[in-house]
Amino acid sequence: MILTEDFYKQPAEAAAKALLGKVLVTSAGEGVTKGIIVETEAYIGPEDMAAPTAGGRRTARNEAMYRPGGCVYVYTIYGMHTCFNVVTGPEDSGQAVLVRALEPLEGMELMRKRRGVSDIKNLASGPGKLCAAMGIDKSFYGESLTGNRIRIEDAGASPEIIASKRINVDYAGEWADKLLRFTIKDSPFVSVRRFMV
Repeated sequence: MILTEDFYKQPAEAAAKALLGKVLVTSAGEGVTKGIIVETEAYIGPEDMAAPTAGGRRTARNEAMYRPGGCVYVYTIYGMHTCFNVVTGPEDSGQAVLVRALEPLEGMELMRKRRGVSDIKNLASGPGKLCAAMGIDKSFYGESLTGNRIRIEDAGASPEIIASKRINVDYAGEWADKLLRFTIKDSPFVSVRRFMV
């Protein structure tokens, strides 16, 4: 069952936990790919100094984060890697959840072709890898998560969750220490293990 708009109205921290075990689906060009969400990070709005909306910053790049929850926010890092975020919360709240890693579920051969690797554990174990494997690019910016091209489905799972610090947010002062990264316990598909508590 596709998650409804109501699911995305919850705050980013709650949504980041609730998204674990759900299935991300894309129908982008060459075929359908699916993966179980195993790792997320919450960015909880303008007060969060690690968020793209820190201090109320509002630009053409982060404008999607100010839309009502339930749409896609994508951006590029290091000039090459796309990152996929789920916008959450009410309009103008500036919240989103970065989806950091997936356990591939369907369309593995297409994922391997897109990524140029064969190891299933390396197909979507990081934000950039995930987007490459799933065919997510900047054309998805602002797109609804209840449509055909990209959606998230409820798989009925209730995984055990581990909370830890977010990755690569050392610039964010006290916010760098907040436990806003969430992973499915013992998943071999997470991106980085050394930061886990």
